[in-house]
Amino acid sequence: MSDVDEDAYLSDVEGQEETRRGEDEEVQIQVCHLTQETISQGLSLLCRTGNGLGHAFVKLDLKDKGLNDIVAISSFIHIRFVDVSNNHLTDLSPLASLTQLLWLKVDNNAVACFKGQPFAQLTYLQWLSMAVNQLTELDGLTGPALESLILTGNSIKKLNGLHSGFFANLVVLELRGNQLETTDGINLPSLKRLYLAQNSIKRLEGLEKLERLTTLHLRDNQLNSLDGLSSNMKCLQYLNIRGNAILDENALQWLAHVSKTLRALILSDNPLVEATDYRISVLIHVPQLERIDKDPVSPEERTEAQLRIKELREEEISEP
Repeated sequence: MSDVDEDAYLSDVEGQEETRRGEDEEVQIQVCHLTQETISQGLSLLCRTGNGLGHAFVKLDLKDKGLNDIVAISSFIHIRFVDVSNNHLTDLSPLASLTQLLWLKVDNNAVACFKGQPFAQLTYLQWLSMAVNQLTELDGLTGPALESLILTGNSIKKLNGLHSGFFANLVVLELRGNQLETTDGINLPSLKRLYLAQNSIKRLEGLEKLERLTTLHLRDNQLNSLDGLSSNMKCLQYLNIRGNAILDENALQWLAHVSKTLRALILSDNPLVEATDYRISVLIHVPQLERIDKDPVSPEERTEAQLRIKELREEEISEP
């Protein structure tokens, strides 16, 4: 899948409200401890162990078990894939002994912070999802092998600690549905895809550090300017700013910083779109665009934009 087709991939996701557990939700679920029997029922995928001499189950499914602790998991040291979604967990420390862990899903639990959690010991962990927990910050999280980090639907207000020293291999970061007001704090030169929809972002800051970013998703925020896009973003192909507060053409001038690589721009549901010629205004700043919103750029639109660019240049030359 190309990055230019990114919103086709997101079409079923981006329009949905993130499901959160209501504070007043009255759901009676019997809270229970993890037992050896429950573990046995959830094990699958028999594989060779590290020394190649034995075999062990490496996948463990514990979702929807009403668990509030997973202490019993600590002796299953060969596990590589764990799903503990939809439980009542606050403490993940028993995972520290699962040093072969590659994939971990902890969605819909009650983890409130990363401090005291075992991620520093999970040096091979490549994929982590902790959507819809109670996280408010990222302090304490480290992931030397992490490639994908999904933190959708938490209450994160500030992006701190996201630098290459802790996340040298991170290429996908999903922070949709949090409480961010700025993009500042993401110092990850290797990052390729960044999803920040459904926050309260008013300012684009720190983006000059994202030199390899191909996809930037900012739908349903509060941007009225694109000031902050940087010419250091030398790989950006897809930009989604649907449902923001872009009001006039002046806000589009910053697109020139990424005009050499940008191929798709999603601008719908902004006040500017009410202008009938907004597509031409966009093409004046980004002549190489292949798609604006859902429709490809037509040859007629491209020609009209080129004529308008020529007129503007002639006007500049004729001005005293």
